[in-house]
Amino acid sequence: MKTIKYKLFAVIAVLAIAASAAIAGPTENSNQQQIMKQVRHELVTLPYYGVFDNLAYKVDGNTVTLYGQVVQPATRADAARRVAHIQGVAQVINNIEVLPPSSFDDALRYQTYRTVFSSGGLYRYAMGGNPSVHIIVNHGHVALEGVVANKGDKQLAYIAASGVRGAFSVANNLRVAGDENEAN
Repeated sequence: MKTIKYKLFAVIAVLAIAASAAIAGPTENSNQQQIMKQVRHELVTLPYYGVFDNLAYKVDGNTVTLYGQVVQPATRADAARRVAHIQGVAQVINNIEVLPPSSFDDALRYQTYRTVFSSGGLYRYAMGGNPSVHIIVNHGHVALEGVVANKGDKQLAYIAASGVRGAFSVANNLRVAGDENEAN
């Protein structure tokens, strides 16, 4: 009789542990999704975040790692400070690069901006508080970052940026919306 009670108790204990693990799993995933949503919101609403900056992040549990390039050091510091205040974030690793000040790079940024966003219908990607296409210039090398609607826009932006005088190279890192397998 005692053996049956112990076996029954063991089965109930295993079921209780399994049920708590099943409940905890979705909660952790939901919590991580909520943190990701809040991190994105904080980054895109930074006051000095613009078309010449590129920010990305990775959430791993309660640790957020920030990546990208910015023109102003204040944008780097503000990003880390805002993300650190999000509920559920215990650690922020700030790997954002501050681009070196350069009048040559500044001129190249503005020329690339004018050329790309005046080509075809690409002006729509520069609109709004958070443009979907970002132009990163570092020591004369241009990188197009962000998301466009289709492969034609991606190619058109690359061709326009490649035609800017003074650019040493152009990297087309644009992604096509809805196409996660898009190769550069």
